[in-house]
Amino acid sequence: MKNFTYTGLPARVIFGKGSLQQLEAEIDRLESRRALVLCTPEQRDQAERIADILGKRAAGIFDKAVMHVPIETAREAREVAKELGADCAIAIGGGSTTGLGKAIALESGLPILAIPTTYAGSEMTPVYGLTENGIKKTGKDPRVLPKTVIYDPELSATLPLGMSIMSGMNAIAHAAEGLYSQDGNPVMSLIAEEGIRAMAEGLERINQTPDDLDARSDCLYGAWLCSTVLGHVGMALHHKLCHTLGGSFNLPHAQTHTIVLPHAIAYNASAAPDAAARIIRALGGKHDSAGGALFDLAEKLGAPMKLRDLGLTEADLDRATDIALSNPYWNPRPIERDGIRQLLQDAYEGKRPA
Repeated sequence: MKNFTYTGLPARVIFGKGSLQQLEAEIDRLESRRALVLCTPEQRDQAERIADILGKRAAGIFDKAVMHVPIETAREAREVAKELGADCAIAIGGGSTTGLGKAIALESGLPILAIPTTYAGSEMTPVYGLTENGIKKTGKDPRVLPKTVIYDPELSATLPLGMSIMSGMNAIAHAAEGLYSQDGNPVMSLIAEEGIRAMAEGLERINQTPDDLDARSDCLYGAWLCSTVLGHVGMALHHKLCHTLGGSFNLPHAQTHTIVLPHAIAYNASAAPDAAARIIRALGGKHDSAGGALFDLAEKLGAPMKLRDLGLTEADLDRATDIALSNPYWNPRPIERDGIRQLLQDAYEGKRPA
């Protein structure tokens, strides 16, 4: 066993059907009085439900959260929070909304309470991302870690099937890369493998019966585990490529993760055989390659399989390669231009990894 250092992050998780009923008690624990509710424009109804629960304790709703957290949106949200006298923020939704909450916390120190309705996983990490001038930059800061996370499966029951699947594959990506992280450790490897298993099994069940609340609970449980891995260890090539494609080409976050994941895992499998074996085992143990197992899962679930279907052009692939190579993350296998360019070509065309 390799040497490792493990540092646990503080986390308060409220999990279970109907756990939204504990929202006011959790705000009391934060000693907060006025909460700004954050959401995307599409999730305004859910934000209004939160505001109704809070009554006079709701300072207002900011419904401009969007993918990849443009720095202009983050600045506007900080000003709104200040003007309304908010002393905490409640982020309801997926990664876009949680990311906006983190951007507010980064400079203001405002405590964030997260209520995930997707499986994105940002709520369990001190990682933040901001996009400025077409480049997405990420960082880590303990101030952005939500103080409390409420996981209520009932809130994900109406998440459209397609988005459920892509959000779930995005979560699996966090755990899969955590298995070969530079600062990985046995605890995170156990959590990662269980997270992949729970998410994959839950996704297959909701693919058959979208309103299966027990399956939704399993997916949310898997999302929690996968995002816990993301919060504790660094990521590698897969996340660098997705940050590049999302920040510089404005590709949708979850769909991009879903398509790129099998190819990035295949690229690294020879340099991380234990990680590959754990992924295969978590996905049923019947495949001969980790990349192939992930590709087959996504295809079985009806997920998008080609970057060209997301609006990327073949002419973009060289620029995407150059951006990804300009400031690469640590990776178990050396990052070589020809290999990365071919990886992106395969993902563009939707080829099954060899």
